[in-house]
Amino acid sequence: MTGFDRAELDEMVQRWIDENKKAEAAGDWKPLADMYTEDATYGWNYGPKQDFMAVGREEIREIALGLEMEGLEGWEYPYQEFVVDERSGNVIGLWKQVSDAKREDGTNYQVYGIGGSWFRYGGNFQWSWQRDFFDFGNVSALFIDMIQANALSPGMQARIQRSVSGKDLPGWYKAGTAPVPLW
Repeated sequence: MTGFDRAELDEMVQRWIDENKKAEAAGDWKPLADMYTEDATYGWNYGPKQDFMAVGREEIREIALGLEMEGLEGWEYPYQEFVVDERSGNVIGLWKQVSDAKREDGTNYQVYGIGGSWFRYGGNFQWSWQRDFFDFGNVSALFIDMIQANALSPGMQARIQRSVSGKDLPGWYKAGTAPVPLW
């Protein structure tokens, strides 16, 4: 016997893809928060010293999908593949990060390699847990390329300034000290 109905999980994945496309088109990811349980957690690692964690739907809305996505308007995160485990309710979605800014050759700036999200299904077409993973080195290299080519939007410039300001940022924690475990 399985823990979750496979058709329901497949429908959840399709709903997630559809809502992500709407969020990308609008440049506003906050509405995605409605797809999480009230007590969901959402986190990722920012390299050897920093983790990010949002606890609860409203922190996910305001910090993870709001503040952390500022400057990424125009970016797309097309999903490449999903792996679904109906026994555990775990879903892995693999995606790319593609900027709307163009290189001199006309191609979009994008992060080399692939990133992903690890979700845990909470029932009622909502995620109870999400952890993102991506190659921080390739993300950093891309932003350096974009800085050198003067290809960053004003919003992305402000985002980078905020992250290197040295100020305490909501949801950012010294690696290993987030209020819930990252993994």
